Amino acid sequence: MACLLQINYENLPESEALSTHIQQKLEKLEQFFPRLIGCNVTVGLPHRHSNQGEHYFVQIDMTAPGTEVVSNRQNHEDVYVALRDAFDAARRMLEDHVRIRRGETKQHMEPTHGTVARLLDGFGFIEGEDGNDYYFSAENLVDQAFDKLSEGMAVKFLPEAAQEGWQAKRVSTGKQRNHPA
Repeated sequence: MACLLQINYENLPESEALSTHIQQKLEKLEQFFPRLIGCNVTVGLPHRHSNQGEHYFVQIDMTAPGTEVVSNRQNHEDVYVALRDAFDAARRMLEDHVRIRRGETKQHMEPTHGTVARLLDGFGFIEGEDGNDYYFSAENLVDQAFDKLSEGMAVKFLPEAAQEGWQAKRVSTGKQRNHPA
């Protein structure tokens, strides 16, 4: 284990079994992300009245080149479940960091603009700027009630290929871009 590990216990006695379990979790994490520099794990019990039950909390602070990951707010009445959840959250954060570093972040689609071409009973069609017709239903509307729509109204939407043809998702009548005259 190349990563420097520090384990802190708050309001509960040190446990050799728990420390070993934490070391094993960190070793698994290092197999996925071998560039970890340091890891500080805090396991504890908050100060509470005895009739409220015990919920262990786990906070993990990890340092790696270019990032620091903090996984906290993982609590459970079983300390091993709290540890599992905290390390799982830390792994997801490291995976996100790796994806961002590789440039593999999800690209969000830009909305397409069009006008409401036809309205029928609970569904309609939008004519996109590209000349295609896009089906939509009342469930696809974001900021407008279906009965407030009118033919010729400007909308923006996310196009999606469906089995029946093109469909408009997240249809909005919000801010429209200005078209040059």
